[in-house]
Amino acid sequence: MTTTLGETASQGPTAARRASRAWRTWARGGPGEAWWARPALAGLLAGTAILYLWGLGASGWANQFYSAAAQAGTESWKAFFFGSSDASNFITVDKAPAALWPMALSARIFGVNSWSILAPQALMGVATVGVLYAAVRRRFGPGAGLMAGTVLALTPVAALMFRFDNPDALLVLLLTLGAYGMVRAQERGHTGWLVFAAACVGSAFLAKMLQAFLVVPGFALTYLLTTPVPVGRRIRQLLAAGAALVAGAGWWVAVVALVPSGSRPYIGGSQTDSVLELALGYNGLGRLTGEETGGLGNLNQEAGWARLLDSEMGSQISWLLPAALIMLVAGLWLSRRAPRADPTRAAFALWGGWLLVTGVVFSLSQGIIHAYYTVALAPAVAALIGMGASLLWRRRRAPAATRILAAAVAVTACWSYVLLNRTPDWYPGLAIIVLAGGLVAAASLLATQRRVGPAVTAVLALAIVTSIAGPAAYAAQTASTPHTGTIPTAGPATGGFAGGGGRPGGTRGGPPGGWQRPPANGTQQGRRGQAGNAPRGGGGGMSLLFGSTPAPELTALLQAGAASYTWVAAAVGSNSAAGYQLATGRPVMAVGGFNGTDPAPTLAQFQRYVGEGRIHYFIGGAMMRGGAGTGGSDYAQRITSWVESTFTPVTVGGTVVYDLTGS
Repeated sequence: MTTTLGETASQGPTAARRASRAWRTWARGGPGEAWWARPALAGLLAGTAILYLWGLGASGWANQFYSAAAQAGTESWKAFFFGSSDASNFITVDKAPAALWPMALSARIFGVNSWSILAPQALMGVATVGVLYAAVRRRFGPGAGLMAGTVLALTPVAALMFRFDNPDALLVLLLTLGAYGMVRAQERGHTGWLVFAAACVGSAFLAKMLQAFLVVPGFALTYLLTTPVPVGRRIRQLLAAGAALVAGAGWWVAVVALVPSGSRPYIGGSQTDSVLELALGYNGLGRLTGEETGGLGNLNQEAGWARLLDSEMGSQISWLLPAALIMLVAGLWLSRRAPRADPTRAAFALWGGWLLVTGVVFSLSQGIIHAYYTVALAPAVAALIGMGASLLWRRRRAPAATRILAAAVAVTACWSYVLLNRTPDWYPGLAIIVLAGGLVAAASLLATQRRVGPAVTAVLALAIVTSIAGPAAYAAQTASTPHTGTIPTAGPATGGFAGGGGRPGGTRGGPPGGWQRPPANGTQQGRRGQAGNAPRGGGGGMSLLFGSTPAPELTALLQAGAASYTWVAAAVGSNSAAGYQLATGRPVMAVGGFNGTDPAPTLAQFQRYVGEGRIHYFIGGAMMRGGAGTGGSDYAQRITSWVESTFTPVTVGGTVVYDLTGS
């Protein structure tokens, strides 16, 4: 018996019909769930995906430092595991490698290109919005979850970092997953969820080291003080969570410590080839004190309580920060008479602890704290806005609740006006529209306190729109602008300095106008130019913080006979080396690591590599940071001096190169 194609199709639903049926089933939700909740969530996630993925390839390699390491991971599993800058495994990046792994896997599957490297971060952003929605919705309903997710998605620094290849995207996703686990654990004292949360935070250490642990005090205290189980059990559970935290953070550290130094790459960012030194010093306490050995020195003289509001960080994260603090105080006050294990108060304590501890550390740190680090505050700000607005709206018949809600809207409108006026030539009418609309919405909230109906809905809509208009405009501008370099900033230029300390340092794609950070010699002279597009090859005085774009003739020279060498070239600083490596697809030795101050290689080691014929060219031109001022090594300077005195310079494509195979 035969069956025709038409008969087969008529015997059951087509794939499209099955998909449509599945969508309708999912969209209806569970018992008691609002009919609009899941479709609205789907719309939020779809909108976030569009914002974070649209035109993503315009940023090219974005941060060449990490893109080159991801490229190395596609060629060598050893480089993948250790986070090496090049496939020959000379030196690692100055972070643990977890953030590189999704990029390298994507590039292995789809090829090494801008999209394969940047898309994982964008998808992490969508996932983070979804996780935050789930965490807030669980206690405060779908409306609060949607508001929190929307605020997070439209935070300018989030729109920046979820379209970039720095480690912050994975860090924020894992911390948000940890917060979701804490919400679940606090409900009934569930050990499994607590351990899950701790494991997520521990894994975040492998993305950005000690910064991940800033949420731990708030998480631990909230669980200890608010969970509805006996205190002895809470303590035992927290000890188990501590073990999970150490295991999640420490397994990779332990493996690296057990592998002999001769069998693995040098640990970039350290002076003793030690992961612990990197984590506790350069990426740890050094960020607090400004005394990172081998780092950039103390460039953040403007540290203080108002730093999150200043011209460097304000437009990145602070649009709804005052309102979030108002919501935090209001939430804790309104739940002050609730039982100890009240989940509402616990939620405010959890997210408030995250915001306060991380915010204080960022504000007062004397070391290098870049503006884009503030993306770590975005989930906490968004959660407090969603939870607080929902709580106050439900209690709006109480005069105090309505006044607090109106005050938050008015404060947000006024602060948005201030931030928008920092870029007076960029859509100059937006500031006054936001201010007027926000003040009208705040007054209308007071006037309609006890009313219901379409008018109240319209007032609520006006309050929401005016509150998020400023950050949404900045987020859209950020998503539509290419960003490259190591210190990106969101939104239009404000005149602030992304490096802190009053020193030029912001990087931004698009037309020329970003400042490049000057050498660490105390001078204020930066070099104007498009971020990440220094003169080809960096000839002359290219900063170590910016990548190289070699001319075609230089790329061809480096690729000629490349298979005969371990490294087709050596260059001072990881960013300089990264550009040549990405252009040629071949390993390039990053002399001195990221800042050129790591003792790798020594002069004797470099001379031995040259004698063995393992390095073809040395590329000059990068600014070298002196070891004496930072406590770092001066081997890069010694190597450069030896090369210059031993080999003949040749200019190729505007770049000075030395052929190390001849004198």
